[in-house]
Amino acid sequence: MITARIPKEIEKRLEELSELTHRSKSFYIREALKAYLEDLEDYYISLERLADKKAKRYTLKEAKKKIGL
Repeated sequence: MITARIPKEIEKRLEELSELTHRSKSFYIREALKAYLEDLEDYYISLERLADKKAKRYTLKEAKKKIGL
């Protein structure tokens, strides 16, 4: 269990969404955290890869060709 304080405005929006969709506030909090964490993890993976000076770099044209676009 995690407890977090959120601004009243966000709490109100969450409550309205919950009532409108008949889903729990917990459902939306879990979904939002999953999406945010996935984005944040991708960001840090990108930073690590950019820091690797030995990594192969592709131009946009090369990347498109490689994936068949």
